[in-house]
Amino acid sequence: MVSNKNLGAIIGGFIAPFLFLCHSSLAQGGKKTIESRRNIPFDNDWLFSKDKVANAQQIAFNDTQWRKLDIPHDWSIEDLPNQKKDTIIGPFDRKSMGSIFTGFTKGGTAWYRKKFKTDKVFQNKQVSIYFDGIYMNSDIWLNGHHLGNHPNGYTPFYYDLTPYLNSIGQENVLAIQVRNEGMNSRWYSGSGIYRHVSLIVTDATHIATWGVYITTPLIDKEKATVKIHTTIINERQKSQSLSLVAKIVAPNGKIVGQTTQQINKNSATEQQIIVSNPNLWTLEAPTLYTLISEIKEGNKIIDRVETPFGIRSIHVDAQNGFTLNGKRVLLKGGCVHHDNGPLGAAVIDRAEERKIEILKKNGFNAIRLSHNPPSKQFLDICDRLGMLVIDEAFDAWEKAKLPQDSHTFFKDWWQKDLDAMLLRDRNHPSIIMWSIGNEIPERVDSLQTAKKLVDRVHLIDPTRPVTEALCKFWDKPTYKWDTTANAFALLDVGGYNYEWQRYEADHEKYPNRIMVGSESLPKDALENWNLVEKHPYIIGDFVWTAFDYLGEASTGNATYDKMEKKVRLLKYPWFNAWCGDIDLVGNKKPQSYYRDVVWRNSPIEMAVHEPIADGMVENISDWGWPLEKRSWSWHGAEGKPLQVRVFSRASLVRLYLNNQLIDEQKIAPNSITARFQVPYQAGTLKAVNVENGIETQSVVLKTVGVANKIRLIADRTKIKASRNDLSFVAVEVVDENNQVVPTANVAIQFSISGEGELTGVGSASPTEMASFQQPVRNTTNGKCLAILRPTGKKGNIVLKAYSNGLAATQIVISVQ
Repeated sequence: MVSNKNLGAIIGGFIAPFLFLCHSSLAQGGKKTIESRRNIPFDNDWLFSKDKVANAQQIAFNDTQWRKLDIPHDWSIEDLPNQKKDTIIGPFDRKSMGSIFTGFTKGGTAWYRKKFKTDKVFQNKQVSIYFDGIYMNSDIWLNGHHLGNHPNGYTPFYYDLTPYLNSIGQENVLAIQVRNEGMNSRWYSGSGIYRHVSLIVTDATHIATWGVYITTPLIDKEKATVKIHTTIINERQKSQSLSLVAKIVAPNGKIVGQTTQQINKNSATEQQIIVSNPNLWTLEAPTLYTLISEIKEGNKIIDRVETPFGIRSIHVDAQNGFTLNGKRVLLKGGCVHHDNGPLGAAVIDRAEERKIEILKKNGFNAIRLSHNPPSKQFLDICDRLGMLVIDEAFDAWEKAKLPQDSHTFFKDWWQKDLDAMLLRDRNHPSIIMWSIGNEIPERVDSLQTAKKLVDRVHLIDPTRPVTEALCKFWDKPTYKWDTTANAFALLDVGGYNYEWQRYEADHEKYPNRIMVGSESLPKDALENWNLVEKHPYIIGDFVWTAFDYLGEASTGNATYDKMEKKVRLLKYPWFNAWCGDIDLVGNKKPQSYYRDVVWRNSPIEMAVHEPIADGMVENISDWGWPLEKRSWSWHGAEGKPLQVRVFSRASLVRLYLNNQLIDEQKIAPNSITARFQVPYQAGTLKAVNVENGIETQSVVLKTVGVANKIRLIADRTKIKASRNDLSFVAVEVVDENNQVVPTANVAIQFSISGEGELTGVGSASPTEMASFQQPVRNTTNGKCLAILRPTGKKGNIVLKAYSNGLAATQIVISVQ
């Protein structure tokens, strides 16, 4: 593990309030430079067994019957043995200990083993193994030697392998036991080595892991002052003259600054470079430079690290709000859990990228990571695509939310886990805040814990504000809201979970408190956003949630009953939280269209409620949304009145059915919703904004025909021959006019050939339990998803889709 001595060296001198951030990246193949030999991907060719095997850490253990696979890997998303209708379906078990928390998936204990020869490149080198995350409680052995235990499932860590490696050319055995046991997570965590693994191979003199830190204390149009703090480990007994060369390379490949400094044994070195006419990192143009750090012995390069970074400044105060490069930005935020739907928790790079692409396309400019540090790749993509991030450390401190959650090791591990997050992530330009916790049970009763966390964050990275998500005292009914005052006083930004009604009153009492809606309900989007637009001390709003996720099943449910009643969480077969703006496979849900109007990204949107049976009442959870669709296809409901909601910021809207005016309505102040009752008749439903008596923007819904064929649409038809790439293929049931048939819920069969595999299938349904890996899936609202993964070879992947009564189709993906 990272030693306290090394951490002290790494963070030494980081007290000035710098305003600029960077991030490091591992080389991935290609030309064998020092950088690529230094960081060697270690994902392929592992052996796996999901059993409580005895003595699997021993070198001579017989693993010949174990399954071969590649990392990242999540065993909890895989089909369980002994499938049984209504009891064990795909990865779901009705008797799962995690129940609704983990979406009826299972953890357990499993082993990974990997054999590898000591390569000649390791000779006279220091070799470490780096894990970006293992869920959870991992024990690791090399050649029978126990390297250590790491309980946290979300923080990165590494071990020195050098003392235990066999001689050059001889085989080594790496063994890892992973224990995801008990009730330890309130959401789907996944299980196993679900993030990337790499070997770090360095000279005895080298730049420390997470040892490059870049800030820019001064930025203007003409220049940026780039300060570089580098921690160097020098374990040579004797060494010649050593120097650290720092070069900054612009996006066009030109060197725009360089400096050299002599270094000594185990030093923390500061350097400074002026970049003229810098291109700033922004949401619209997230420009990344590259810092090249080289340790030289004379003229020989003995270590080299490349660090992409972006030049930008951030600032928060109650008078001006949040500013990026001096310009106020309102945070259009969403909370995001770490799973990738049908892929489970496995961090395949393209899945992380697609998630950010979808959120950005739908208006989000900020993400709150809930409630743990993400993968390194996730943050790399936020940097590259221009997405702001709140990085969060803990969901529990010393008091439990669940019996076996992270409170069991917090006291011994909080500093190591917090440091790992900060040191790995502090250099990402996308990160704008650190969160020390979410709805912590002792949030006002353990201010000493909060203070030591805040102080530690400020020590390691003083460039960003610290926040924490506080909620009402549902767990302490005798406490008053003002009890939070001392907790908020420790924070740079106060995180409010579902407490937007308190913003203005709290501001009267605490005028310099900066506030952010760290969680909010979809139904309260307008109320929250009106306050964000009105008051600079409220810097943004983060809905729960931006994306649907596995676990916390039925959080956003809506159901029918004969009477109104308080909606609670529903049980089996719910497995999906169903509270996201975006569904589990990446499609917009009705609340997302509403938010488009709230955020002024769309002038008008419309939704139609499904028919409600006579005598029934719809009950909607706090996080839920009415059972409506962006559809005018309701076969069987002819003549029945349907509720139509039009969302608009115009003062008046008109509704037409088949070119006949049905009604017009004024929209009430502080609302964006007009409600109509329309007897259903097939055809065209059109809503129109009216401004100053003139019809302007409109939205149209058309009745579609009967299901006719299957349409396949790939997000990309050309992908890389890499296990880290994917093609997401949208599967749609369409009519003869190529319109999606929203009532088509049919089984789609898949076949695949060529240089790829079907690595996941899924739909938006929160209750239809099925395998995520078998070549069949039912559509929901006429859609489902197939995910293709290359084998690693160039060629083509051919996906064919079939369904009874529909014309089959295929799509070809080029793997290059």
